[in-house]
Amino acid sequence: MVFNLFFPPQCSSFFSSSISPSILSYRRQAACLFRRTLVRYRAAAPTYGITTDTADSHRDPPPLSNFPFRFETGYALCPKRPSRPFPPPFLSIPSTSFSDPLTTHFRSQDKRPWVNGELVRGLTNGDDAVLVSENYLGVNDGVGAWAAKPQGHAALWSRLILHFWALEVERNVTGDSAPDPVSLLQRAYEHTIEATSYPNHWLGTTTSATALLHYTLNDGFLAPTLYVTNLGDCQVMVVRPREQRVVFKTEGQWHWFDCPMQLGTNSVDTPREHAVLTRVELEERDIVMAVSDGVVDNLWEHEVLKVVLDSLEEWESGKRADDSFAGNTPDGDRRMVYVARRLLQAAKVIAQDPFAESPYMEKAIEEGLAIEGGKMDDISVIIGMCQDMIPGQSRTLVPVFDFESIGANKQSRVSRIFGNEFGISILLT
Repeated sequence: MVFNLFFPPQCSSFFSSSISPSILSYRRQAACLFRRTLVRYRAAAPTYGITTDTADSHRDPPPLSNFPFRFETGYALCPKRPSRPFPPPFLSIPSTSFSDPLTTHFRSQDKRPWVNGELVRGLTNGDDAVLVSENYLGVNDGVGAWAAKPQGHAALWSRLILHFWALEVERNVTGDSAPDPVSLLQRAYEHTIEATSYPNHWLGTTTSATALLHYTLNDGFLAPTLYVTNLGDCQVMVVRPREQRVVFKTEGQWHWFDCPMQLGTNSVDTPREHAVLTRVELEERDIVMAVSDGVVDNLWEHEVLKVVLDSLEEWESGKRADDSFAGNTPDGDRRMVYVARRLLQAAKVIAQDPFAESPYMEKAIEEGLAIEGGKMDDISVIIGMCQDMIPGQSRTLVPVFDFESIGANKQSRVSRIFGNEFGISILLT
């Protein structure tokens, strides 16, 4: 038990002589309250994986599937309580009447949510929603207070916005020009409003943080470029293992303490007016993380950096713990899952400690609030390592109109031609 861990019975005489009764009483009450909290949330088990749902198999691959760079991905999720099921019409419920036609029978056997005739992308983690692909990452944090409102469902809002954002990315992002993720998020927001309006009428709000992997032309070479969009208190962070430092992170956007900017019902915030877009130049093997405030409120930046670097070293040196959580996937594909799992566990330890020092406690004290310990919340960790689609090769750019002058011996080394993208071909050298 938490109290026994910090105040063993055999040491009670020592503590009673060195700590005032009022402090002991406060800590006993805090420990008892925290024990009840842990019991309440014990049914929520962590989950791990590599990617979430991608495009339907019967569709043509989106243009970004041919991009020269990709993410090696992994995710780790732990809700503070089990996720609520989605309401109809997003989840089909079996008929309870013998006189009704059983046209919903087969759909009711599928527990996955649907919208506009399509499976909803991503995963739900409590009130969070996550999206993991080799081309983009996303974390949305639904505002849990909506659960106390009639027709309130924050998890539905957070998941739908990510779903519609992914569809907009796959339909509109090509190599012909730089992407506009803010416009994509704005359209996803509008689609979500439409999907949750009458006759459905479901209420909610959510923060949002997304990272889209693209590329730019840099001194005759293609270089990976990250487009980060943020609104609220989720965070995108870029770690460069080669330099052992954080090269970029988003800053939270707040109305006041514990009230971040958010998209949805009755909120004045919109992507077009309030989302922050940042373009980040990447290197191969850079680590891109999208995390919910369950991480940000419990771990400082230097702690996140240490966990990521240490877990990478453990994996590469073979000193890692049991890694059966990743199944029978290739060894290299499990690496980011391991890093995500370690980061989640580090955040969870602080979240469950009523006496830990945490960023959330620090912010509360600055506001004059007497809050101690970590913050129990949904914890979502999404990680991608930037990789070349063809490892070990560099891409030199050659004008298309000079293609015939290259010679047969080099034509065989052409990786792919990107149509009108920069008017170039890509050679592997």
